[in-house]
Amino acid sequence: MVNSNKGPILSCATEPNVGLKKALGMTRVDIITQIRQSGLKGRGGAGFPTGVKWNLAAAALGDDKFVVCNADEGEPGTFKDRVLLSDYADLVFEGMTIGGYAIGAKTGVLYLRGEYRYLLKQLEAVLAKRREQNMLGKSVLGKSDFDFDIEIRLGSGAYVCGEETALIESMEGQRGEPRNRPPFPVNTGYLGNPTVVNNVETLVLAACIMAKGADWFAGVGTEKSTGYKLFSVSGDCEEPGVYEFPMGITVADLLKTVGGEGAKAVQVGGASGHCVPAAQFSRALAYEDVSTGGSIIIFGQNRDMLEVAKNFLEFFVEESCGQCTPCRDGNVKLLEGVEMLEEGVCSIAYLKELIALGETMQLVAKCGLGQSSANAFLSIVEHFKDEILGREYAFAE
Repeated sequence: MVNSNKGPILSCATEPNVGLKKALGMTRVDIITQIRQSGLKGRGGAGFPTGVKWNLAAAALGDDKFVVCNADEGEPGTFKDRVLLSDYADLVFEGMTIGGYAIGAKTGVLYLRGEYRYLLKQLEAVLAKRREQNMLGKSVLGKSDFDFDIEIRLGSGAYVCGEETALIESMEGQRGEPRNRPPFPVNTGYLGNPTVVNNVETLVLAACIMAKGADWFAGVGTEKSTGYKLFSVSGDCEEPGVYEFPMGITVADLLKTVGGEGAKAVQVGGASGHCVPAAQFSRALAYEDVSTGGSIIIFGQNRDMLEVAKNFLEFFVEESCGQCTPCRDGNVKLLEGVEMLEEGVCSIAYLKELIALGETMQLVAKCGLGQSSANAFLSIVEHFKDEILGREYAFAE
């Protein structure tokens, strides 16, 4: 479902290929400068400045460079990229092509979530049409020094492959496990070559910025979080769907728009995000406050927050790649702790130990999965301690 609250992307206000045509009339340096001046940051959740990433890859030494679109949308509660791939594929591929020209790449790869296989035929048709129109292939749009084409690779449904180095490992035919960093993908990525990995939405916005200009994008949102953002809204609300808002919108204003007033809490950023209680609904959805890749899960007054924490931890126990101890064993221990809370046999002292374990995981786990898997547990225990401890349990000190 795409809601009626549409911005420049969902309303099709940005005509496809305008940005590409403008970009090919500019120098590579000017394109990267435009992206940097717009303030665009990665929309997959990490929030790394896109212009900086492109510049690092452009400056890296190597004859073969790659642009990878991360379409492995596996975060629970997130479905915005599916909408972009379904309805705005031209803008996705346009953004990849602009990125390819900017960094000096000849090949783009769209890494598609395995569960989105049903989109493959449709996406291949869009690519074929772009090749016919000389938007891809040799001498793109007559630019004699720019050959660029895009291929699609299918994932196998592993959550950890949403992490860029695990994604690259998967592309190379290896088990999807995060790499040690440094080196970083912009220097040593796919097949050891400089590689830019961007989220679907990030690439769409890059195309929009090239079409409309950096000032247009920088003039929306906040000083540190510019532009528009897509949000996948689900849960206890009247109108779930994909919404487009300026960065910096408050949780309260979002709830008002989607018919979610009166909620007990909102999980921002999916299972790996943070649980925001009603008392903090004035907080802003922005990188400097509550950062998110786009998932908004609304919990009504009747939701059991301990069950919510258990559900998320069960997911992470299943999806951990098992490579590092903090994630592999830590999530199991946190889940066991939640089950002890349910049974009324978890002491206050042990709960404090679990909190300390979760905080340690945030610091020492190898990749973003392990570093963020304890977030929901920690925020739910912090904000809903009265609900959890107020049950008829016998807590032993």
